[in-house]
This record gives sequence, structure tokens and C-alpha cells, in this order.
Amino acid sequence: MSRVNHVPSSELPVDIADVYEKFAGSYGPFRNQVAVFAHVPAAVKHLMGLLLELKAAKNIDWRYIELAIVTASKLNECHYCVGHHTQPLMMEGLSRQAIDRLPDVDDNPELDDIDRLVVEYTVAVAKNAQRVPDGLFDRLRIHFSEAQIVELTLRITLCTFFNKFNDALQIDDELANESHVADRVAAQASI
Repeated sequence: MSRVNHVPSSELPVDIADVYEKFAGSYGPFRNQVAVFAHVPAAVKHLMGLLLELKAAKNIDWRYIELAIVTASKLNECHYCVGHHTQPLMMEGLSRQAIDRLPDVDDNPELDDIDRLVVEYTVAVAKNAQRVPDGLFDRLRIHFSEAQIVELTLRITLCTFFNKFNDALQIDDELANESHVADRVAAQASI
């Protein structure tokens, strides 16, 4: 159970409730997260609004975004985010086995050179951002524009923020709840 109550969108101003519902309905199964953020309506408007806007802009291949998010979340041990972003990363072409190996990129034939570069950069930023080597930036510049590097860095560091936020407030995992419901329905059907 989350450490704070969930705030329904109906308690928010219309413009913020619209962002809340759009995020909960189209970004992914994050209703419990946005319901906690709703205690600070400006956070819903700006953070969830930003995520929706970035996703719609498609400035970076979504595979790289999900790869960075899952890698950072695994490094930060945020089970909520790993669980919520594994399926989207699978939809981008990686198997569960390849995802389970992250952040290890050795002997992972499903990762191409750019995937490995994204994982390497994510690890560098997540573990020791003040010591990201210049050579790593040189390799990033071969494949990404400066705007894409800024957005990738934004997504990695924002992911770390969300990881810590989710864990500190113990956001209820919608996926675990869905799994328990599915297990109960299956058990009742077999009776």
C-alpha cells in the first residue's frame, strides 16, 4: 500500500485532470503513480506532461529510451519501474532473457552496438555522472545529435528520480495487483 493516499483526477483542476487521465490511459499502467503525484498538481502537469510530450515527439528511437529506463531502474533496484518497463522493452524487440541480463551487455546477441552504447552511457550516468568519460561522449555523437544526447540524459536522470520517488512512497504496483486478480480468476475457473 502506498504511504500516501491516492488522489483521483476528479479532485484536480480540469487541465491537470486531463494530463492525469491521458498519462494514466496512454503512457502505460501508471495510474497509482500519477494518483500519488496528484498531491502536487504542478508535478502532474509538468512531469507527466513532459513525459507525454517527449513520447509524442519521438526524437529518439523508443527502444533506446526503454533500454535506458530499464537499465537505470535495475541499477537503482526499482522493481516498480523494471516491471512497468520490461513489457514495453520487449515490444521494442528484446526478449525477457536479454532484459534479465541487463546491465550486462556481454554475450547478449540481441543487443547491437548502439544498444550497448546506450547501456554503457546509462550505467556511467547512473553510477558516477561526474566521471562520464569524454570518449563515451565522442561515441554517442557518432549515433545521436546533441539534442538526442540531452534527451537521453534527461530520461536516465529523470528515471533515477522516479525510481527513488516510487520506492520512498512505496507506490502500489498495478501490475502485481493485475497478476493477483488474474491468478484468482484462473483459480476460480478451475474449481
